Parts: sequence; structure tokens; C-alpha cells
Amino acid sequence: MKKLLLPFFVVVSLVGIIVWQLVWSDAANYYIVSVALLVLSMIPFLLSFEGGKKSAGEITLVATMIALAVVSRGVFYLIPQVKPIAAVVIVAGVCLGAERGYIVGAFSAFISNFIFGQGYWTPFQMVALGLVGLLAGLLFKTGRVERWSLGLFGFLSAFLLYGAIVDMSTVLMTCGNNPTLASVLAVYGAGVPFSLVFGITTAVFLWLFGMPFVSKIQRVITKYDIIKNKDSR
Repeated sequence: MKKLLLPFFVVVSLVGIIVWQLVWSDAANYYIVSVALLVLSMIPFLLSFEGGKKSAGEITLVATMIALAVVSRGVFYLIPQVKPIAAVVIVAGVCLGAERGYIVGAFSAFISNFIFGQGYWTPFQMVALGLVGLLAGLLFKTGRVERWSLGLFGFLSAFLLYGAIVDMSTVLMTCGNNPTLASVLAVYGAGVPFSLVFGITTAVFLWLFGMPFVSKIQRVITKYDIIKNKDSR
């Protein structure tokens, strides 16, 4: 049952923010929606401690990865879409597992938007970046991590997955309750260059720095015995 909890939460969250955007966006502040997503996303993580002792080292490592993701986005503030935040989230998912990867992605999107600006797009970015970390944890759970596979996954997840979900917020904002195929295609078409740059940036950072980063995080985990089971599903 626990195996299905996080995927179920992700699906419900995505459906929920779409409904919010269509129906209650004027009445429900996006800050409230974002905080609700953060609180709910912690449920699977907290349940992973069931029957065991909470690890301060584990919580510290997750918080450190969130901080690194936020900083990695902030230092490239002046260069549009050239942000390695997704690369850091992917490394978090690979090293810490799917649940923690989702948390790193969701929290880093929310926190870094205090630099880049909060808005109706924030909940979509949180779910999108969280899904990037979640899928990284699932896909690399048993398979061997290699430079080319990290880079390829980084490009596809940032370009296709993240781009599709975040552009959905633009569709809902511009088209409202009456989107047409032409308007949807126009929004997604306009977003392709931005998503492409973000995908290439993520792939390049993972190609150049992904493997050393993964090795160092895994070394810390092994040395201090921080995470015995990446995903307690």
C-alpha cells in the first residue's frame, strides 16, 4: 500500500492544482495551495520513519540538497532558463530515493521562487520538479548510474516532463475555461525554446558534474550510514 502512496499523492496534487486554477484561483491564494502541497508531500516521507528511529543525518542531507538546489538556481539569476536546479534534484533522487527526490524538487521550487517570484505557476513548478526527482529515484533505483544515462534523463525530464506541466499553467492562465486546440498549441509552441534550453542546461550539468556529485553524496551516505533504505515503500 505504501508503494502507491506517493504516486497517488502526485496524481491528486496535479489534478487538484488544475481544478484550483480553473475554478478557485481568484479565491484561493497560490501561497495556500503551495504550502498545502508541501505539507501533504511530507506525509510519505514521515511514514517512512514508521517502525524506525528518525535519522537527524537523513533530514540534514535532504535539507542540504534542497539548499543546494535553491542556490544552483539563484546563482544563474540573470541567465533565463540556464538553471542547474533540475540537475541537483535528479542527483537527489538518484542518491536519496524517489520520496526524498520529490521532496527536494517540490521544496526547492517553492523556496527559490522567493527569489524569482511567486505566482499561479508555483504549484505547477513544485509538482513538475518534484516529479523529476521522483522519476530519477525510480529509474535509477536498481540500474547502474552512468554519465550518458544521467544526461539523457536530465534532458528528457526537464524538456518534456517539466516543460509540459509548467506550460500547462500558462494554458490555464491565458485560455481560462475555454481552451482551444490552437491556443494550447500556441502556448506550448512558444514554450518549446525555453524548455529546450532548460533541458540542454540540465543535461550539460549532469554530463559534466553529475557522476562526481553522485559519488560524493553516496560516499557520505555510506560512510555515515545515513539511509539504510532509499525508499521504504
